[in-house]
Amino acid sequence: MRILAPDQAVFDHVAARGASIVDRAVAWANVNSGSRNPDGLARVLDMLEVTARGLQGEVRRIPTQGSTLVGDDGSVRSEAHADALQISTRPDAPIQVVLTGHYDTVFPSDSRFQTVTTRADGALNGPGIADMKGGISVMLAALEAFETHPDRERVGWTVLLSPDEEIGSPASAPLLAELGARGHVGLTYEPALADGTLAGARKGSGNYHLIVTGKAAHAGRAFHEGANAIAGAAIIAARLHGLNGEREGVTVNVAKISGGGALNVVADNAVVRFNVRVPDAQSSAWVSGAVREIAADVPFPGLTLDLHGGMTRAPKPMDASQSALFEAVRDAGALLGQGIAWKPSGGVCEGNNLHAAGLPNVDTLGVLGGDIHSDQEFAWPASFVQRAQLSALILCKIASGEIDALKLKFLRLESM
Repeated sequence: MRILAPDQAVFDHVAARGASIVDRAVAWANVNSGSRNPDGLARVLDMLEVTARGLQGEVRRIPTQGSTLVGDDGSVRSEAHADALQISTRPDAPIQVVLTGHYDTVFPSDSRFQTVTTRADGALNGPGIADMKGGISVMLAALEAFETHPDRERVGWTVLLSPDEEIGSPASAPLLAELGARGHVGLTYEPALADGTLAGARKGSGNYHLIVTGKAAHAGRAFHEGANAIAGAAIIAARLHGLNGEREGVTVNVAKISGGGALNVVADNAVVRFNVRVPDAQSSAWVSGAVREIAADVPFPGLTLDLHGGMTRAPKPMDASQSALFEAVRDAGALLGQGIAWKPSGGVCEGNNLHAAGLPNVDTLGVLGGDIHSDQEFAWPASFVQRAQLSALILCKIASGEIDALKLKFLRLESM
């Protein structure tokens, strides 16, 4: 693999637009788009669509499916989600690349963390600047530059920008599965670590909500006529916690128990919310079964249990296709003077969904930064151009055949 004159022209295209690549990400990050802030999501979607229409591709909004939301009082209702944005070009090309990102953040509309500032050390500090509005800007910059390359006709690409990744992709999961099944290589733009390290193998994840319904009664005069849902929830939470250590690599985090009311009333409702992480498919099946058993075992008479949720993202191991793709990305990085390393991660993202659908992918091609999901979130401005050039080179080498996308897809399907 080496850098040819057309490749250099692509890099120069990115470098010439460095300031705008950063500036548009800052503008997007200055608009709150928490996963459950429909007004903010709509504003950012409008901004993204304006930028997308500058690309050589078809731009369209795709409605997403609704999902089930369990309230703290045990009520169950349907939740609507914002549209996804899809940009695609050359759908009949022999090689198809899928690029994904999300425009939602973890910060609610009333968060105090609303705008981007520049720290004394030059880093940008702001909500979503790394995770992942900076990554979206990098992705689009790479595509803008790649469209000037003479080999571009060999590669078709589809971008999907989703509104719900930070809550587990309940609405966009079917869209990711469809794209993953028909693509050859996936590129996803979660932030890399501050030193550029990529996430390699990822655990799988599941989110559960167990509704415990009891019977209300006066805590003094008729205590024994009631059935305490909070007490039952506490027993169940302890049973769930007890699964930790039972199987290597499996963790169960009981995150919240809600419900109940006045101190002189036997609580008739509670909700236990918990997350599980698993290293492989066998562990996923094991913990799913264990959770179902616990959810079917009423702690004491008078209670009913209703389990919602499940495994939202499958594990993403370093199989043969992933190893080969990461080696190719490392070689591409070396040509640019960028050292590329990777390590396992307990975190999950859209890369898990794509891999489960049969798509080898690298999912931390976004900007260099850190402290995501906190008010210390930051990104290094210089990394915007560097990472856009890395993605552009990956696309160039897929187009030239030096990165063999068809072989990577075959290796992934062979392992399924």
